[in-house]
Amino acid sequence: MIFKNISLFYNSNYKNQIFYFALEEVMKMEIKIAEEPDVPVVYRLMLEAFEEYRSLDVPSSAINESLELLQIAIKSNSEKALLCLINGDPLGSCRFTMKEDTLYFSRVSVTPSARGKGIAKAMLLWLEKYASDNFKGKMACRVRVSLPKNISLYKSMGYFVTKEEVVTNPNGFLVKTVVMEKTLGAQNISIS
Repeated sequence: MIFKNISLFYNSNYKNQIFYFALEEVMKMEIKIAEEPDVPVVYRLMLEAFEEYRSLDVPSSAINESLELLQIAIKSNSEKALLCLINGDPLGSCRFTMKEDTLYFSRVSVTPSARGKGIAKAMLLWLEKYASDNFKGKMACRVRVSLPKNISLYKSMGYFVTKEEVVTNPNGFLVKTVVMEKTLGAQNISIS
């Protein structure tokens, strides 16, 4: 594990919110809300991360999403994106929306060469703080049943399966999924 000591610094003004994680003095992690010029990078990271799902029986619809649709969603503020940089290099991203009392996240993306270094967890912790600061009581996501590593990651962070559903993805295929949620501010204990 790369992280021996993690220090968290942030600017509390969310318009320009940037979290800095100092990692072992040689790695600097920066997590920020993506701005319009960052959208092509968020998109590229998603494609790199989701490429491995192209060969699934039902390929991920992320592979077919267009940059233009993501740009419209970010510009219209119907969706936001995070960008995670290590030593200035963009290595992770995810997207999110806030509805009622829940922050819903999706497309958690870490470039394959950077996996296993805590980037996804750091982005989710950032989102949990952002959700709490914006008076949201829950975090939620939808995960394919066929991706047990992703489900395990979320369970390790206190998320619970609250619903199992078969949904039709944007490509028109049926996909077995679970909805996972975490109540913020409460003690979340995962029993595996």
